[in-house]
Amino acid sequence: MQGTVDGFSYGLVTPLVAYLMACLGGALGLRCTTRALLVAQSWRPGWLALGSAAIGSGIWTMHFIAMIGFTVDGAPIHYDKPMTYASLGVAIVMVGVGIFIVGYRGATGTALFTGGTITGLGIASMHYLGMAGMRFSGTLQYNTFTVATSVAIAMAAATAALWAAGQVRGLLWSVGASLVMGLAVTGMHYTGMAALSVHLHTGAPTAGDSPAALLAPMLIGPLAFLCLAGVVVMFDPLMVMGKPDWTPAEHKPGVPAHPPAPHPSRRSRLRSRRKVTHGEFRTPQNR
Repeated sequence: MQGTVDGFSYGLVTPLVAYLMACLGGALGLRCTTRALLVAQSWRPGWLALGSAAIGSGIWTMHFIAMIGFTVDGAPIHYDKPMTYASLGVAIVMVGVGIFIVGYRGATGTALFTGGTITGLGIASMHYLGMAGMRFSGTLQYNTFTVATSVAIAMAAATAALWAAGQVRGLLWSVGASLVMGLAVTGMHYTGMAALSVHLHTGAPTAGDSPAALLAPMLIGPLAFLCLAGVVVMFDPLMVMGKPDWTPAEHKPGVPAHPPAPHPSRRSRLRSRRKVTHGEFRTPQNR
């Protein structure tokens, strides 16, 4: 028996909040990635790891806030906690692989394509692994073409976000990029949900907790992490401005540093000026 699915049981509240969470995670992740490109090599892994965790947590939080509004008529939904948290780990790890590739290879060419592809697949894997963690009296079925479309959207969104992070622009640039990224990630989620159909098992409907009661405790940790990452961004002027206050130097073995050119003192410049005035410098013809 086909089940009646409602993805907007709370109206526009859950889609809007989910979109804001995707934007927040994307903005924090992009600023951390930008910061990583402005510092020395020793600090870069830490900033890239923080950016990966911010984007992965934001996308995961977006997905399950949107799932609070998802209901199946006559089939109360439960969630398998190990698989639900595994989807968070997959999101952070695969997003991190893509960010580290771009962070060390630059947001151009093969590195951008590879990083965007891995990050996009990580976003899609998080979505469908989280869906696999649902437990109810029925089975999920997907339309293959719509699923492929959702994966393509995720890859395009991830590639665009990594390219924007590699531009090392100001705050407004990153805000605009995060809004676009949030729209694409949320669009990917609801495209994947449009591919879904539910086949219910015969039998009387069973009672159970609402999705909000089940998911709310799981969201506390990622939400707290996003708040802490936001505090880090707020109190780091270099991350807010997106411009380095020094020129990063790459120290490569075997390449000697160029000594600074000596600047003549004020007394030497005055002495040279007097010699020119009194004709003390001789031309080659007078020697």
